[in-house]
Amino acid sequence: MFRRPLEFLNSLPEQGDLVEIRLGPQRAWMVCHPELVHLMLRDTRTFDKGGPQYERLRALMGNGVVTCPHGEHRRQRRMLQPTFRPSRVAAQTDLMAREAEALCRDWRDGQKVDVSAATLTLTTRLISRLLLSDSLGPAAADEVRHCLAAIVRGLFVRTVVPVDVLFRLPTPANRRYRRAVERVRELIDAAVAERRVGAPRDDLLGLLLTAAAAEDGTPPVTDREVQDQLVSLLLTGSESPSMCLASVFGLLAQHPEVERRLHAEVDTVLGGRLPDADDLPRLVYTRSVLTETLRHSPPGWLFTRVTTRETELAGRRLPRGTTVLYSPYLLHHDPESFPEPDRFLPERWLEGGAAAGPHGALIPFAAGNRKCIGDLFSMAEMTVALATIAGRWRLRHPTGRVAPPRPGATLGPRSLTMICAPRADAPGGTAPHAVAAAPGAAPAAPGVDKSRRDGDDGVHHA
Repeated sequence: MFRRPLEFLNSLPEQGDLVEIRLGPQRAWMVCHPELVHLMLRDTRTFDKGGPQYERLRALMGNGVVTCPHGEHRRQRRMLQPTFRPSRVAAQTDLMAREAEALCRDWRDGQKVDVSAATLTLTTRLISRLLLSDSLGPAAADEVRHCLAAIVRGLFVRTVVPVDVLFRLPTPANRRYRRAVERVRELIDAAVAERRVGAPRDDLLGLLLTAAAAEDGTPPVTDREVQDQLVSLLLTGSESPSMCLASVFGLLAQHPEVERRLHAEVDTVLGGRLPDADDLPRLVYTRSVLTETLRHSPPGWLFTRVTTRETELAGRRLPRGTTVLYSPYLLHHDPESFPEPDRFLPERWLEGGAAAGPHGALIPFAAGNRKCIGDLFSMAEMTVALATIAGRWRLRHPTGRVAPPRPGATLGPRSLTMICAPRADAPGGTAPHAVAAAPGAAPAAPGVDKSRRDGDDGVHHA
C-alpha cells in the first residue's frame, strides 16, 4: 500500500468484494465492488467519515462540511449550498475564463511551463474568489499554494501509516507540515478579520458572517466554524481540480487524436473567443475529455470511513469502529466496468455511453448526500480552463520517458513540465503573445514557481 499503492489496489478484487488489509498496526477493510461502495456511501449514519484519513484531515481542516460527522452534515450543507447553486456557478464563468486566459497570456513559443504549478495557481485563485472575493490577495493566495504543497506531501503517509508518534517527532518534514497548517489558518483569520470591519460581500464568507450574526434560534455559527469551512473548502477546492487539469494536459499530449478532436470542438464552438456559461453545454467532447481524465486519473483516489455501530457488509460482520476504505481509482480501473481501463478513451462518455458505467462505478466526486458540494463548480472551472488554454496553445512533453502520476493525498502529476507551442491553426491565428522564447529564458511561466517540484512525491518524500 505504501510502496506501490496503485498496483496494490488493482490486485485486491481478485481476493473478493471486501478484502482485509493492514494500515500499520490497524486492521481495515477495502470495498472492491461498486454496488457495495454505493451501499456504504448511502448509509452515512453507519459508515461515517472517519478512520485514519479523516482523523488527519480534521487536524488540518477542523470540523467543516468536508470532514464533519454525520450529525453535523445536513445543517452545514444547507447553510453553504447557496454558494454552489448552478446559477451562482454560471455567474462565475466569465471570471474563470479571464483568469485562465491571464494564466497563459504571456507564455511563449518553446517555453517550458510548470503545468502543475500553473493549474494550482489558477484553481487557488478561482476558489478563493468564490469563497472570499478579493479578501485573500494575490500574495496570500500564492502563500496558500506554497503551504498546500507541504500539506499534500504529509497527508498520504499519515493515512497509510497511522502511527501518531512518528508524526510528533521534530523532523524537518513534520515541522514543515505543522507550519504549513498553521500558516493557512493565519491567512484565513486575517482575511476574516479584515472582512468583519469592511463592507459586506456576496460570497461564502459573507454568507457565513451573516449566519454567525443571525438571531433566529438556529444553532450559532462560531468563529471556529467560519475558519473551518473556509480552510476545508479552500484546500479541497484548489488541490483536486488542479490535479485533474494537470493530468488532462499530460494525457492530451500522449493522445494526439483526442487532442485534435478537442481542438476542433473548441474552435467550432468558441471561434477564438473566451467561453461563457452558454457555451458549457455545447462543449460536449471537452467535458468527455475531463470525465475520462477523472476516470483514468481521479485526484481523489482513496478514502476512509468508520462504522458507528456493528453492521454487516458483503456477508461479514464489522464491529463498531471498523475502518473501511474505498478507492475511486480501483473502481475506475475495473475491466468489468470499463473495458480496457488503462486506455484514455473520452468516447466512453459521448451520447449512448453509460452515465456512470455499470453499477455506478464512476464516482470522482463520491456519491450520496456526502457527494462533493463543489462538483458543479469544479467541472465548470475545469471545462472553461481546458477550452481557454486548448484554444490557444498545445502543450508537449519534453523528450524522454513520461513519468506516471504518483499518488499522495491526491493523485496526479506534481512536477509536470511541458513545452508550449501556439496554435497557428486556431481561429484568429496564433495565440496572443506567442513569440519565441529568448535564448536563456527562464523555464517557467511568469508568476509560476517550483512549489509543486518541492512537493513532488507525496509518498517517498513525505
